[in-house]
Amino acid sequence: MANTEGVLIHPAVDNGIKQGSPDFSGGVLSCHCTDNPVKIRVGAQTAHNHVCGCTKCWKPEGAIFSQVAVVSRDAVEVLENGDKLEIVDTQAPIQRYRCRDCGVHMYGRIENQGHPFYGLDFVHTELSKEQGWSAPEFAAFVSSVIESGVDPSRMDGIRGRLRELGLHPYDTLSPPLMDAIATHVAKQSASAPAAASQNASSAPQQESATPPPPPPAGQGESLFGRLLSRLFGGGQR
Repeated sequence: MANTEGVLIHPAVDNGIKQGSPDFSGGVLSCHCTDNPVKIRVGAQTAHNHVCGCTKCWKPEGAIFSQVAVVSRDAVEVLENGDKLEIVDTQAPIQRYRCRDCGVHMYGRIENQGHPFYGLDFVHTELSKEQGWSAPEFAAFVSSVIESGVDPSRMDGIRGRLRELGLHPYDTLSPPLMDAIATHVAKQSASAPAAASQNASSAPQQESATPPPPPPAGQGESLFGRLLSRLFGGGQR
């Protein structure tokens, strides 16, 4: 059995999971600046709260995981000092807005309407003083903490501690979220052949057909491998 003594995950969960309130309706997130902090109102309860080991999400100092949840983008409103916000990486699928002074990520937004999670913003509820936010449910992208500098020999202890906390460790996302992504892609895949067939039937027939080119490199990789690469940058959100 793995030794979990002294294993720290994130300050919000290290001493146990705080349960959310079913009647909670949101609160205000503030960055870490002592003067003129950026303030964001989240006007609804969050969902799919989890700890995340990817190299993209913001983590408080000393933490090896972030804690992040999602909420409807319509519920997110910049209240104060929005002029201090900047996008961390404009090429990333998730546009993470951080305070340029303290570096804290205030929210992440997806602008690609074809993305499975379009319409949801990513937020760090630990930035709020209000109590009642949805509780963390699982751990995502656990292996990615190695890319952040964690010694691989620690992984058994980390996974063991996550299980002790009731946060099942996944190296992608939780099954419901992966199912949602696969469902979205399946629908897109089903519509593409139909459109291609319709175009082919309306095209003039040729006596001879050129053999199709070989599939591009990497086309044979797993569905979820392609999903994560396209949606989150190779498993790193």
